[in-house]
Amino acid sequence: MSEVFEGYERQYCELSANLSKKCTAAAALGGEQKKQKVSDIRVGLENAEDLIRKMDIEARSLQPNVKTMLLAKLREYKSDLNNLKSEVKRIASGNINPDARDQLLESGMADALTASTNQRSRLMMTTERLNQSSDRIRDSRRTMLETEELGVSILQDLHSQRQALLHANNALHGVDDNIGKSKRILTAMSRRMNRNKWIIGIIIAVLIITIAAVLYFKLVK
Repeated sequence: MSEVFEGYERQYCELSANLSKKCTAAAALGGEQKKQKVSDIRVGLENAEDLIRKMDIEARSLQPNVKTMLLAKLREYKSDLNNLKSEVKRIASGNINPDARDQLLESGMADALTASTNQRSRLMMTTERLNQSSDRIRDSRRTMLETEELGVSILQDLHSQRQALLHANNALHGVDDNIGKSKRILTAMSRRMNRNKWIIGIIIAVLIITIAAVLYFKLVK
């Protein structure tokens, strides 16, 4: 339910109960005091009408299921306001005999008591809803904190894994450098071996030629 609507509702309930009490008091007055009290009540009725308009606008801006429930409640408040207006008109007319005045006083006291009871009931319901909302907020906050702690733990794990990967990457770079050095050394050794093979081959060829030449000269002599 809208918190804005609930705020207007609380204000209206308090104002309605106060107006009922003022109507009861005004019925027992006369003359200028009565006129002053009726004028005061009419100002309160205007404020009540303003609150009902605000509740109506707020209710119609909500989702359909919530709007239907609030508009039904708003119809009760409008009926209550119309009753107050009718009572003010009867009091302002001044055509009330003593018996009717006594009856009105009794009726006004009963209406005031009923309004006060209804107000307390509504306020208790509103307080209960606010407590439930507070509980939900606390639960949401606790869940948020648990989620935050879990997120921090995950981030720490990811940081540790990143450090491990960086260390492994550095180790791989070191191994790659060592492999490159080993490859260069092996290449240099292979070149030296080939060069030595050529040198040995040349020496053997020279020896063979020399031996052949020596034998040839001996045979010729």
